[in-house]
Amino acid sequence: MSETIHQDKVCEKIEQSYHILGKKWMGLIIHALMEGPKRFSEIQTFIPDLSKRMLNERMKELEECGIVLRNVITDRPVRTEYSLTKKGHELGRALEAVEVWAEKWL
Repeated sequence: MSETIHQDKVCEKIEQSYHILGKKWMGLIIHALMEGPKRFSEIQTFIPDLSKRMLNERMKELEECGIVLRNVITDRPVRTEYSLTKKGHELGRALEAVEVWAEKWL
C-alpha cells in the first residue's frame, strides 16, 4: 500500500511538471534565461513570435512556480530583470538534454 501511495505522488509530480512545461513558450523562456538575467524586452527579442501579453502571463506563471525571479533595479531609469532561481537552473539543465535530442532527431 505504501508503495502505491509513493507511486501516486511521483506520478502527480511528473504530471505537474509536464503541465508547466507543456504550455507554449515556457521552454524557450527558460532557455533564454539560461544565459543569465534578462529584461522583458530582451526575452521578447530572443523569442520574436511571443506577444507581450503572453510573455507577461508566462513570466507570472514561472514566478509563481518558483522558477523565475523578478528583480526590480531602482537605478535611474528603473528597470526589471528576470533570472532563473536554483530550481529554474536545474530545470534548464534538464531541458538541455531535450535540446540535444531535438538537434539529433528533428
